[in-house]
Amino acid sequence: MRKRKFTSTGRYFMAFLFLAIMYDSYGQIAAETRDTSTVELSSIAFEYTKISGIGYEQGCTRRDPSDVILVDNTYYVYYTKVYGRASGYWGTIWCASSNDHGFSWKEEGEILGLGDHGAFDSQATFTPNIIEVKGKYYLFYTGVKPTPGRSDAVFENNSSTDITAIGLAVAAHPNSPFTRISNKPVLEVSSEKEKFDSYRIDDASLLFKDGKYWLYYKGRSKKHGKGGPALTQMGVAFAENIEGHYQKFGSAILPDSHEVMIWSFNDGVATLASKSSSLHYAPDGLDFTTNNQGVIVENRPNAPGAFRPELTQMPLNKIGITWGISMIHNGAEAYLIRFDCE
Repeated sequence: MRKRKFTSTGRYFMAFLFLAIMYDSYGQIAAETRDTSTVELSSIAFEYTKISGIGYEQGCTRRDPSDVILVDNTYYVYYTKVYGRASGYWGTIWCASSNDHGFSWKEEGEILGLGDHGAFDSQATFTPNIIEVKGKYYLFYTGVKPTPGRSDAVFENNSSTDITAIGLAVAAHPNSPFTRISNKPVLEVSSEKEKFDSYRIDDASLLFKDGKYWLYYKGRSKKHGKGGPALTQMGVAFAENIEGHYQKFGSAILPDSHEVMIWSFNDGVATLASKSSSLHYAPDGLDFTTNNQGVIVENRPNAPGAFRPELTQMPLNKIGITWGISMIHNGAEAYLIRFDCE
């Protein structure tokens, strides 16, 4: 397989890409006793490998992959698929499986289609993510409906009325049909125009921490209008039950974070902020800016989803963030590719 290797440089950062993390029998994080606060990191290398099954296909877009999970020795990834367009605002959610660590994939089919007529997700379902809880698989996704006020059911993708929301579906197996828990979203835009997430919320990423489910997402403000995509920020909401009710933290926790990828590190949370192409760590999972030791990353993965064993509560030993699936823009199309971290 053809590989491309890129290197990014920085000064100091907690070496969370290589941290060995362990879990107890209940899936709770038990960090390896190791001080990484002063580790010098001179380079981070990414290797990119073409994949089969869900890679490039003329006329077809596959984009915005979920984090990768491992269930019964099979890897699963979820993504947005649409024909003839690059944008996910016309797509639905599909699933693929792999038995060779993500180098070749079998497309299992559409896993979640459009919602009922008039529902918040009746135009498109896209940007999925996944977590296993008590033997069930919960798929978080973004939904949008046709532009309000139009009689022809056309979606304009405007900057004023085409709001998005995050929905939730559940299945008994990773590649069986997913059923919506409700026709209503589990997380909606804020009603106050000045809020960072008053126009769009998108790109869910999950973890279980401190007895709660943390739902990280990106937000776009109505006050920013057409300039909103360049000013997206990361936020978070919490629930004691995976199905909700989710309570927002109330303010953005990281700027320049258009695509959300987070993972457990030590007792806190690590993230890759896409707009600033930087790696960050928050000991409390919230404050990514105080004593920031972020490293600027060149040639970062686009819209990445990492292999995260923690999402299926799998007991593990000395496994960190090592690989995942990301996206490549290709004009009117987009396709998926594998990335490896060194």
